[in-house]
Amino acid sequence: MEVELNYGRGTIALRLPAGAKPTIIRKPAMPVLANAPEAVRDALARSDSAAPLVEEARGKRSACILICDITRPVPNGLLLQPVIRELMAGGIDSKDITVLVATGLHRPNLGAELEELVGDPWVMANVRVENHYARNDEDHADLGRTPHGTAVKIDRRFVDADVKIVTGLVEPHFMAGYSGGRKVIAPGIAHRETITTFHSHRFMADPNAENCILKDNPLHREQLAIVGMLGRVLAVNTVIDEHRHLSFVNYGEVVASHLQAVEFIRTYAQVTVPRRFRTVVTSAAGYPLDKTYYQTVKGMVAPMDILEPGGNLIIASECSEGMGSEEFVEAQKRLLALGPEGFLNAISAKRYADIDEWQTQMQTKPMKVGRVTLYTGSLPAGDRSLTGVTMAEDLETAVANSIRETGDDAVAVIPEGPYVVPVYGEAA
Repeated sequence: MEVELNYGRGTIALRLPAGAKPTIIRKPAMPVLANAPEAVRDALARSDSAAPLVEEARGKRSACILICDITRPVPNGLLLQPVIRELMAGGIDSKDITVLVATGLHRPNLGAELEELVGDPWVMANVRVENHYARNDEDHADLGRTPHGTAVKIDRRFVDADVKIVTGLVEPHFMAGYSGGRKVIAPGIAHRETITTFHSHRFMADPNAENCILKDNPLHREQLAIVGMLGRVLAVNTVIDEHRHLSFVNYGEVVASHLQAVEFIRTYAQVTVPRRFRTVVTSAAGYPLDKTYYQTVKGMVAPMDILEPGGNLIIASECSEGMGSEEFVEAQKRLLALGPEGFLNAISAKRYADIDEWQTQMQTKPMKVGRVTLYTGSLPAGDRSLTGVTMAEDLETAVANSIRETGDDAVAVIPEGPYVVPVYGEAA
């Protein structure tokens, strides 16, 4: 049997060994909007929590639209021009509209990559398209602190705009419960002090800082507090299916509309599985998420609940851009030197996380459950030891070895990676 796993800009074939008994875990079939451009226009004209966007723009002088960076497959080419045209129809001049890439602490998206991200030459030609830089102190407005003490410093281009709009993709997120909405603001356009506070060990170690959990999730709590300090914020939320087709779009006040999108995707993304497996094969969701090993960690965390303790988690990720940031590499070196427990002990007392060490912290979670094995075609040989996981030269061989070692021929396969969160039935 052969199964295609999301990998790079396409798929990679997993040829299962003879005798393997696969369970393929996918989202249930999702609806696809027959006319996606029309669906976007309709959404902007009606909402339960906001006036039509053209009315929200009337009497306003400026607007800032947030978009996710290149690591998220948001259909910006569908969204941005309709949003901008509604703002202009409401009276805002195009020169006073900014599209701001919510990079968080990721690198900026520039040149051809920025054009790919925006997906519409008209947008590039008619409004300002700029990147957020979390390390530039002067770019941020200091709004004070949340009730739990998080310093709130947000890109002033968004803070100062009369109309504030967030766009994004709503999907499971391994720290914040679900992506999109409030998360595009923080960490998306937050200062590094804000980001490193609520990405510190004490937040990441909270049992509710998990995929598909919003209730009592400390990141979600802080994100909502930050949104509440910004005044009125609007959002355009999308959900896509396994083939990246638009399945859902809505518009409205950022918190209310985001929760509507969460309720939609929740019924598809969380898949109940009646058993655990000693062999689990997954992906890092393919391009653009699997460009770096840093993002690959998300694919390791998502299927943990169905991995039998002591079992093998095998993940395919292209890693076309290598490991990720220099700071992440340094965190990985500390993981190798100290081991998972030593690494966690070393960061546990910090008020502020070192940049990107939170991803290494998250990697320790699946490492505690079983053995993690990575198949990658692009990660340089010199970087492979930095992963801290076992390397596989061939997927079929890795699966066959796991079956032989465990004595169990049942194999779970998750082609879409972290966009699907399998949950063991008795714990669901």
